[in-house]
Amino acid sequence: MKRALITGITGQDGSYLADLLLAKGYEVHGIIRRASTFNTDRIDHLYEDPHVHGVRLFLHYGDLADSVNLVKQLYELQPDEIYHLAAQSHVRVSFDIPEYTADVTAVGTIRILEAIREAGVRPRFYQASSSEMFGKVQQVPQTETTPFWPRSPYGVAKVFSYWATVNYRESYGLHASNGILFNHESPRRGETFVTRKISRGVARIKAGLDQWLYLGNLEARRDWGYAPEYVEGMWRILQQDAPDDYVLATNETHSVQEFVEQAFAHVDLDWKEFVRFDKRYERPAEVDLLIGDATKAKRQLGWEPKVRFKELVGIMVDADLASVQGQRHDPKEARAREPRTLGV
Repeated sequence: MKRALITGITGQDGSYLADLLLAKGYEVHGIIRRASTFNTDRIDHLYEDPHVHGVRLFLHYGDLADSVNLVKQLYELQPDEIYHLAAQSHVRVSFDIPEYTADVTAVGTIRILEAIREAGVRPRFYQASSSEMFGKVQQVPQTETTPFWPRSPYGVAKVFSYWATVNYRESYGLHASNGILFNHESPRRGETFVTRKISRGVARIKAGLDQWLYLGNLEARRDWGYAPEYVEGMWRILQQDAPDDYVLATNETHSVQEFVEQAFAHVDLDWKEFVRFDKRYERPAEVDLLIGDATKAKRQLGWEPKVRFKELVGIMVDADLASVQGQRHDPKEARAREPRTLGV
């Protein structure tokens, strides 16, 4: 039985990856931060039938800021594969807390790579790199050889982590790979990320719970895929004999406005009647266009996306519609809701 360790197991990607690895017969360990409340909603279903998965899923308290604990965890667990997904992953928020973003998202990667060396283990290591590294794109579409030009503290931190992974691979012979994943979404996406904010907002407006949806830049274009397919790509990357770096993308680009239009059309509403602009949701520096070429991944991994844009939007809106069913329509509550002060 292979043993995998996932940092960020309670996030969107971590939860889908846990689903996948448990289905493949892995023993799965996840590192979670200690907090006053539980944040395990995305993986709670894995404990519902312990005879199926629970006995092979283990959670451990830890933090990417605690290098001593990371060494201890790796020494005790001796994982065959490490999927490093944990990060401060919200691009807009990274402008508000750049130092924290750098410490967790960038230096945190160095800490876990050093922990691998200190613990004397030889796992296969996956680094969750990001299309945000391309930023002010120098080539369309973007491939594994496109130069990076990050446009946010988050993007800068991910570039650091990317090159740290390459450096440790070349310096110490680690089986360390980067997955440069373009935007990938699902019903498990955090509610402050724009796609989930849209799908949830549409569902609440349709149910009469909200009156408006407040958004920032509608012109930004992204390459959007379906998260469960992308975590399979992560797994395939670590099954290769030699480490390498791969772009995972759909090779399609759509604007935020297109996402909005499709989401409202899915419930037979006119988006123009409900969407309001709020400048607080704009970034100091915008990434205008991202579109990835996953030819290498298809050729070497046998990976390619199947769920396309329209279907993805429908999946997310339908899931949020189901989640708001049964909530009482209160017109006063809808009128009272104002845009959040947090710039996300």
